[in-house]
Amino acid sequence: MVRRTQAERSGATTSQLVHAATELFGSHGFAGAPLDAVAAMAGVTKGAAYHHFPGGKTALFHAVFVRHQELLAEALLRAGAAAPDPRAALHAGARTFLEHCLDPGFQRVVLLDGPSVLGWETVREIEYEHALRVLREAMEHAVREAGGTPDAALTARCQLVFGALCEGGMLLARATDPETMLEVVAGEATKLLNTEPAT
Repeated sequence: MVRRTQAERSGATTSQLVHAATELFGSHGFAGAPLDAVAAMAGVTKGAAYHHFPGGKTALFHAVFVRHQELLAEALLRAGAAAPDPRAALHAGARTFLEHCLDPGFQRVVLLDGPSVLGWETVREIEYEHALRVLREAMEHAVREAGGTPDAALTARCQLVFGALCEGGMLLARATDPETMLEVVAGEATKLLNTEPAT
C-alpha cells in the first residue's frame, strides 16, 4: 500500500471541501449552508476546514466560485473549438454561457450569491481570468479574421457583451419557463453578436 504524501492528503481534503461546498452552496445558498454542514459532508472537522481555508466560509465560497468559472471557461473553449469559424464560435460560446445559467447551482453561486458574498470587484477579477478572458480572445480572433485590429473600442464592446450575457443569465434564473426563455435570450444574443465588430 502506497502512503500518500502530506501534500497529496492536503490536496484531497481541499478537493473534498470544495466538492461539498459546491453542492451545498448550490442547493442552499451561501447563507443557508453553515460551515459545519460543509465540513460534515466532506468528512472532515470544522477545524480542518479552517486549516485549509483560513478565511472560513467566505474563502471556501471563493474557491467554489473560481471552480464554476474554470468549468465555464473550459466549456466555452470546447464550444468555440467545435465551431466552423470565429463568428460561429462567438455564437456557440454565448449559447453555452446561457445554457450554464440554467443550472440551479451555477445560478445560485455565480449569478445570485457571488456579487453579494465576494463583491463586484472580486467577481469581475475572477471572471476576467476565465469566462470574460475567453470571450475577449474570441472577439479579438473574429476581428482579426475580418481584417481588423483589436483596440480599446473592442475591449469596451467585449465588456458590454459580457454584461448583456450576464443579464440574460439573470433573466433565465428568474424565468418561470427557463427553456423557452433560453431560446428568446439566445436569439437576442445572436442579434447582438451579429452586429459588425469594430475594425
